[in-house]
Amino acid sequence: METLGQLNFARIYTQGRLQSVKDGQWDIQPEGFHNTIRWNVGHIFVSMESLIHRGVPEYEISHPEWMSLFAPGTKPSDWTVDPPTNEQLLSALAEQPARVKEFLTGKLDQQMPDVMSIGKFHDMATVEAVIQFAIWHEGIHAGIIFALNKVTAGLE
Repeated sequence: METLGQLNFARIYTQGRLQSVKDGQWDIQPEGFHNTIRWNVGHIFVSMESLIHRGVPEYEISHPEWMSLFAPGTKPSDWTVDPPTNEQLLSALAEQPARVKEFLTGKLDQQMPDVMSIGKFHDMATVEAVIQFAIWHEGIHAGIIFALNKVTAGLE
């Protein structure tokens, strides 16, 4: 259960970074950055959804239509459909931890259907290991959101 507490902590941190972002900053992609605030927020959400589904295939992904927008390797310049609004993304981020916690309670020690590897560096065999990875991953993107907010302040 500590892992699920860490999930809540990471999400509170991410949401805190988003409080000072103005509406006009969500889609600015400054030079040197691969994506936007909107992309990073959506990426945090869909990554958590897909990692949980990978660990427990019975998990039903929320907003599967967002996967093609925010999966690794995607970028806003390739989008051919309108992305979710700021409000939709903020709402999805807010509701996700409680839904995830409810679903994963009692399942963290389950073995993954297939071991997930990060190159030659790290193997994850349990659902808990993958959730811990997702939490670490969120922290990375929350930091990028923080940086993008600073760089784009005043440009909106």
